[in-house]
Amino acid sequence: MSGMNLPALPKTGWAGLKENWRGDLLSGFLVFLIAMPLCLGISMASGFPPSAGIITAIIGGVLVSRINGSFVTINGPAAGLIVVVLGAVQELGEGDAMAGYRYTLAAIVVASVFQILMGFFKAGRLSSFFPASVVHGMLAAIGIIIMAKQIHVVLGVAPVKGSSLISTIAQIPHSILNLNPEIAIIGFSGLAILIIWSMVKNPVLKMIPAPLIVVLVGMAFGRYFDLDHEHIYLFLPDATFLPHHEETVGPKFLVSISENFMSSFYFPDFSKLATVEFWEAVVSICLVGSLESLLSAMAVDKLDPHKRHSNLDKDLTAVGVGNLVSGLIGGLPMIAEIVRSSANVNNGAKTQWANFFHGLFLLLFVALFPRLIHSIPLAALAALLVFTGFRLASPKEFAKVMGFGKEQLFMFVVTIVGVIATDFLVGVAIGIATKFTIHLIRGVKLNNLFKINFEITRQNNGTILVAICGAAIFSNMMALKEALMGLEPGKTVVFQLNDAYLLDHTVMEFFHDFQHDYEVRGGQCQFMGMEYHEAYADHPLAARRMKQDWA
Repeated sequence: MSGMNLPALPKTGWAGLKENWRGDLLSGFLVFLIAMPLCLGISMASGFPPSAGIITAIIGGVLVSRINGSFVTINGPAAGLIVVVLGAVQELGEGDAMAGYRYTLAAIVVASVFQILMGFFKAGRLSSFFPASVVHGMLAAIGIIIMAKQIHVVLGVAPVKGSSLISTIAQIPHSILNLNPEIAIIGFSGLAILIIWSMVKNPVLKMIPAPLIVVLVGMAFGRYFDLDHEHIYLFLPDATFLPHHEETVGPKFLVSISENFMSSFYFPDFSKLATVEFWEAVVSICLVGSLESLLSAMAVDKLDPHKRHSNLDKDLTAVGVGNLVSGLIGGLPMIAEIVRSSANVNNGAKTQWANFFHGLFLLLFVALFPRLIHSIPLAALAALLVFTGFRLASPKEFAKVMGFGKEQLFMFVVTIVGVIATDFLVGVAIGIATKFTIHLIRGVKLNNLFKINFEITRQNNGTILVAICGAAIFSNMMALKEALMGLEPGKTVVFQLNDAYLLDHTVMEFFHDFQHDYEVRGGQCQFMGMEYHEAYADHPLAARRMKQDWA
């Protein structure tokens, strides 16, 4: 594919605003409609006040969009950080929600300083150190935890306070049997809308964000059920075949937000700085936030019709700066968020100004219409989060990982179980340790685990030959990745793999992405010696090893 066929790249900065403001303004508005309910839901699920998520998205739009290294990503709070932040609030607060919130703000501030330093020291490449199946396992575990916690809110029932995760899951049947019918109608109608909307193909209807419809329908039900006033009702009082069941509803089932947005700011409390729990929270927020942000930015680059590449180090620094400001005034940590970013691309955004406008619209909305936010039922927001959680841990995800090979599914499941049974850091560490064990069983030599043997030579005809010897795996590929990123565009790159006895799934995925990106920029890629390898599964990106008769 020739690089000449690509459309002219949109301008950036003020010139980009002048050239693309109409498309970016429209996309920013549509993304704002998706972001607003998600920000509220993510914030409350994280144990933070509802306004905290909106503060984060405003900073992510208005500030981070001006200094980041990407083009069409949207920065804001994400479902992937709910579990980490809620865990920090509960662990640090020891039962006091407000104290836990302010201690967690301090952890966010410290974590953000590390993020800024990571970007400054060019640690964006570290994302490649985490095996793909372990990262997907971590996200699937997040999805399961979100669903387990939010299904109770959808049903209008609170699980026993201070329950462990396993206990929260075990209480789901009890919540179903004791659901609050009016609240459950709001929650289940929201889930039904999201499921139906995911099947809609009409591009005009697709322009209307599903979260907006869920919130509007939820508000209509809330008005009909008079949730503004606390009262007792009988569900189906005339039904003779059902036992009469009294239920209470009231404002506690609606979003609680101050009418004065300026009173939403809270400041961090650093008094637990010397505790182990505090530093566990810092490392978790920094690791999960940085990893998710980098992976999302790379995924959005693939969606960008102009095939531009984010500067991941600059992006990490910008997100760190955003998190520093957010933590200092009461907001959640932010990442480059994949769902809102893909909506941004689909809506025709061209530059970072779309992110800026989405933040600006959020700021105007909370400043002018706080009463409207108060009339949103919590069950409608919980439905959005249950649906988000399901997408992270859907059977499709399991099938997709299984397609790459049984060992990938094993690592995926081990990581999920590890995260759910222990915590994030331990779960991810268990997943990576499992991957190392599999590699050692498959014959990877100890001195090859972190060191790759490769040689790049330029031939007289302009071809670049990349010869790889030994094992190329997730933990040793960073040097190869950096060397390939430095290659000049428009050449023919030939990978010589005759002497590579093992290529793991993460490396195969990298080869695939590199080939795609390099050919988009007018070059060519060829892989020699693949015929000497046998794959562990039918998928073209499955791990492969040298055939016995060639070894």
